Amino acid sequence: MKTIENNANILNGLLVFEGTRVPVRNLFDYLLAGENIKDFLEDFPTVSFEQIRYITELEKNKPLRFSRRNCIS
Repeated sequence: MKTIENNANILNGLLVFEGTRVPVRNLFDYLLAGENIKDFLEDFPTVSFEQIRYITELEKNKPLRFSRRNCIS
């Protein structure tokens, strides 16, 4: 299951949830700010719970590396 992608034509190559223009970094920013996944899903309805579940499991096993290019300032 491919849940993230980076494409130079989508937000200049930021890691985004596949099929959306939502940067993966936004999810982690929400969580670090004390928001929950339900809030994130309400604010970004194009992202599915399955995508978030896959990303969080991936993060537990092999943390994603965000280069400066893949971070939102």
